[in-house]
Amino acid sequence: MSASGAKVAGHGAQAGDNGASADRRAIDEKHLERMTLGDRCLEREVLQIFVRQSAMMLGRISSGQPGAVVTAAHTLVGSARGIGAWRVAGAAERLERASREGDEDTVTDAIAELKAASLEATAAIGARLAEPLRSH
Repeated sequence: MSASGAKVAGHGAQAGDNGASADRRAIDEKHLERMTLGDRCLEREVLQIFVRQSAMMLGRISSGQPGAVVTAAHTLVGSARGIGAWRVAGAAERLERASREGDEDTVTDAIAELKAASLEATAAIGARLAEPLRSH
């Protein structure tokens, strides 16, 4: 755990795990490091983009327009996978599927799950961005 209490994975979750491991961390650091080729400056930039984009997509999801919900959820799936935020990716996938199927009860539950997962990921990212840059 980081100093802020947000969970950031070290060795537990693996790429493609989508949060199913016992570790269930907010961000898979090993995956993130692979995706950014170990470049901490690039990592910071990618994480900052994710935070902005996730806030924007959650705003679109809150609009309640089915087409906007599907598109925003799909965008979040890809973004979350890119940084190893498997729980966010899984919740966004469930929301995208439920929205396509018109299952309002599942949509409501999936939105709540996505918001919680996004909050956890954003907290972990905030803690990571607060860390001083250091070489690996």
